[in-house]
Formats: sequence, C-alpha cells, structure tokens
Amino acid sequence: MAAAVALLYYGRDFFVTLIISAVFAFILDPAVVLVQKLRIPRAVATAVVIGIAFVAVYALIAAASTQVSSIAEDLPTYSSRVSEVVGKLSDDLDSLEKKTVEMVVPQNLREQQQQIEQKPKEAMKARKRRGVVVPPAPPAVQEVRIHTDPKPIITTLYRYVSGYFHVLVMASFVPFLVYFMLSWRDHISRTFQLLFTGEEQYIAGRSWSGIGESTRAYVLGNFFLWVFLSCASAIAFFFLGVPYWPLIGPISAFFSLVPYVGLPLSVLPPVVAALAIPNKFKIVMTIVAITAALHLFAMNFLYAKIIGRRVRLNPLMVTVALMFWGLLWGAVGLVLAIPITAGIKAVCDNVESLEPYGRLLGDD
Repeated sequence: MAAAVALLYYGRDFFVTLIISAVFAFILDPAVVLVQKLRIPRAVATAVVIGIAFVAVYALIAAASTQVSSIAEDLPTYSSRVSEVVGKLSDDLDSLEKKTVEMVVPQNLREQQQQIEQKPKEAMKARKRRGVVVPPAPPAVQEVRIHTDPKPIITTLYRYVSGYFHVLVMASFVPFLVYFMLSWRDHISRTFQLLFTGEEQYIAGRSWSGIGESTRAYVLGNFFLWVFLSCASAIAFFFLGVPYWPLIGPISAFFSLVPYVGLPLSVLPPVVAALAIPNKFKIVMTIVAITAALHLFAMNFLYAKIIGRRVRLNPLMVTVALMFWGLLWGAVGLVLAIPITAGIKAVCDNVESLEPYGRLLGDD
C-alpha cells in the first residue's frame, strides 16, 4: 500500500494525464458511436467528434473573453463603487464598535481612559510653556535604490514558463491520448479481456463497462447540471440587473457544483457583481435567495435523479476520497476524486471477492 501511494505521488503527472484522457474518452465515446452510424470509419468519426469538441471549447472561451474585456473596461468605475461600499461598511463597523463600548464599558472607566490618553499631550504643552526644547524626531531612513539593468523579457518569460513546463508537456499528450483511446477502443477492449481466462473475461468486460458508465454518469451529469444552473442563474441575474450576467451565471453555477462548499461559493460571484448597483440592498438579498434556492434544488433533487442512481457513493467515503486524492494530487485530485472512487466501486461491484469493499463504498 505504501509503495502504491508513493508511486501515485511521484508519478502524479503521468497518472493524472492518463486518467484525464480516459475520462474524456469515456465522455466522447457515445458521440463517436453515434457518428459511426453514418457509415463513417471509427478513426474518422473520432476525429470529427474531437474537432467539434475543440470548436465548442473555443466558442466558450471566446464568449468568456468578451465578457472579461467588458469587465476590464468598466473596472475603474466598478473599483470606485466597491471602495465606496467597503468604506461605508467600515464606518458602520466603527460606529457599531463605539456604541458597543459605550454600552459595555462604564462611564467612569471611559473617563479614566481619556485622562490617560490626554496626559502625554498635556505634559508636552507644559514643557513648551517652560521653554524646554523638545528634540526633533530623527530623520527618516532614506531608501537607497540600486538601479540595475532590466532583465530581458525572454528570460523572464522562460523563468515563468519553466516552472510549468512539465505540466504543459503532459497536457499536450491529452488530445493524442483521447484520439487513440477512442479510435482503438475496440482493439483495447478485446485484448484487455484476453488477459483473463474463462469467467474472468466476462467479469473484466463487465467491470470495464461499469467504469465507463459511472464515469459518464458523473461527468456528464455534472455538465448537464452546470448547463441548467448556468441558464437559470443567468436569466435570473438578467432580470435583476446584475452586471456581466452572461459570465456571472456560469461561474456561479460552476462553483455550485463544488462538494460541501458549493453554496457559499456560488453566492459570492453574483453578490460581488451586484455591489456595482447603488442602493440596492434588496436586490442583493434576492440574488442570495435565488442562488441558494437553485443550488439546493439542483444538488438535492436533480443530482439524485441524474447522477445518484449510477454513482452510489456514501458521503463518508466521498469525503475520505476528496481528502486522500486532494492531499496526493492537489486541486486536480479534488476534481478526479469522485470519478476515481466511482470507478473503483464499479470494479468491486463486479468482482465477487471485492464485493464487500463495493458495499463499503456504496450507500446501500
């Protein structure tokens, strides 16, 4: 077990790249099968599906960049409005603190505190009246700046990119891995089952199918939930007059899918955007209520209908999986924790000797 954990930790770039590619392959496989029904070879159908996927991703990035450029243009006005709100909130907190002190601290203690604070000032005035020369304050230390030649921009970019070079290299393999996993799926599936004999071949094939179904159920289910929440949130924000609603809606919906902390994270983007609306406290509260209602409806009703029937993991094991894979692989581990655990459960459910572990991971 220790050797396996060490291998997963030190080989995380390889394993993460491989698992991400497998997840994309499982997701796109039904689309490839659908295109194949047009009597197109699997290799060509795979290329068509991946090309369409790239176009869809490019369209999403282009739409998001348009909103980001609009935010950049309005940033000075928005920053001044946020500073005004923060300043007003700070003044209100100071006023509340003073009122609390007046209510809690007795009057005589406040007078004593004021006298203690006034004594140094009165002593200074008395010394001036008696002609005592007060020594001037020492001069401030002047900062000495050493002018150096600026570093070449190429060197700066190289030092910045070099830290992520291995990540970029491994990410460049993802499209090729996805293509080969999809175009050679039948060959890989057939030869994988040949590694086993007798009844084990049937178990291996069923486990392979279970991993694919659970992965698609989780990823596509979350995608459909994100689309639903994005559309519903964007429409609500549009009627409430929230700035940048085409961008804020999808961001809020994406945060809403984060396990355990999705509710407060989903509320944050629209509330921050609504700060640009002057004197609209009721609108902010309405935004919070609508966002919370959409989150609770999606995660407590739609999630169970779309994802819960196929990915039946109990909350304790989900939490342990998030902790383990997050500690092992960081942020990427948090994203892949549930698909990996669901795949492990699919294998355990189909292998008789591992069924107790499947029941341990499951919710029945």
